[in-house]
Amino acid sequence: MRLPFFAVLACLGIFLCGCGSMSTPTSTHNPSSSLRYLALGDSYTIGESVDASQRWPVQLSKLLEERGRQVDLTMIARTGWTVNELWQGIQQSPPQGSYDLVTLLIGVNDEYRGGDVGQYRKDFQFMLDKSIAYAQGKPQHVIVLSIPDWGVTPYAQQYDPRTAAQIGAEIDAFNAVNKEESLKAGVQYVDVTPVSRSAASDPGLIAADGLHPSGRMYTAWAQLTLPAALSVAGLAP
Repeated sequence: MRLPFFAVLACLGIFLCGCGSMSTPTSTHNPSSSLRYLALGDSYTIGESVDASQRWPVQLSKLLEERGRQVDLTMIARTGWTVNELWQGIQQSPPQGSYDLVTLLIGVNDEYRGGDVGQYRKDFQFMLDKSIAYAQGKPQHVIVLSIPDWGVTPYAQQYDPRTAAQIGAEIDAFNAVNKEESLKAGVQYVDVTPVSRSAASDPGLIAADGLHPSGRMYTAWAQLTLPAALSVAGLAP
């Protein structure tokens, strides 16, 4: 029997709910000489509906380790979080110490809930400033990822009244804000939105829930982010 609409929303997880995966924080400890990496975000960072090893920050860490740099990864992320909810989660379990690398991917839930783009700009500016502070005040040690386009997923086509084009236009508006603010702040920016739209013709890029990215999609994100992470780690591309 098909679940009611809002029950499906709650369990599939762009919506904030108790059934979503959470890490606040989760850390993989390596020797003290390792690169300390803090990944901030929502379901896309925690890897809703995929194995922990397939999360893109975990895959990125593995790529760095394959190039000779050990990584101590901490993730603060939860399915359904908006920018403000990410900050609330950080306050509940603050990061310990400073970090060599910080990644930030946040905003899809602000868009999904019909949030105002102007308010998102203010909230994102605040979270970006905090990210830079966690990265020892070094903007180039922060990497912002664009919001992927969930409008191409089977879930959106089945359960959302908007068209894929409408959702895509909203995602573009939010991404215009986070890109502009990232460039102003001097942080690095990685655009994963185009590859996320490849899922429209490649079902293997979508997880079993029909909404979130698969491990293969996350592999693509990790590879796109790798050059920026290598520059932070002081490794050759």
